[in-house]
Amino acid sequence: MSEAAGKKLLFNKWDASEVKVNDPSLTRYVTLTSQIIPHSCGKFSRQEFGKSNMMIVERLINRLMQTENNTGKKELAIRIVREAFEIINKKTKRNPIEVLVEAIGNSGPREETVRLKYGGINVPKSVDTAPMRRVDTAIHFIAEATLKGSSTSKKSASAVLADEIIAASKGDMKCYSVGKKEERERIAKSAR
Repeated sequence: MSEAAGKKLLFNKWDASEVKVNDPSLTRYVTLTSQIIPHSCGKFSRQEFGKSNMMIVERLINRLMQTENNTGKKELAIRIVREAFEIINKKTKRNPIEVLVEAIGNSGPREETVRLKYGGINVPKSVDTAPMRRVDTAIHFIAEATLKGSSTSKKSASAVLADEIIAASKGDMKCYSVGKKEERERIAKSAR
């Protein structure tokens, strides 16, 4: 039995064990377990902060399901991500899981604002973003970009998702998720 046959590869193609998370604050919250199909059947939903133990690809799939057209259609969301990973692999010649992790690191805001009430006045205050929230927000921005991009163009959702992940992994300011991150950080900087 060969070494590759003993490993569980994502979609029987990509090895999650060779991916490294470069951002040290996100290492605990970006889980890269080995699964063939990223589907945990809600195993982590009953514990507090349990989603940090869920594979990052499954969290993206679950976020894609939280739209009006894809609600509850996990097989459709899995197919969109699988096709997007194929496109990412063709365009970049890299492991798509690694590209996704870089995109999440580049599109999660490091600083946000909260509203404090003094007297009867709301005052914005800049705060550092928790790593778990950074990952959640980054996945939200990527899924939102996919929804908006696929509804306004003739491109398929998987092609839009692949383009968004590739652009976000490079830190391209023209992509939706990095633009939203920069906007949030700019607002937080003005509230210091």
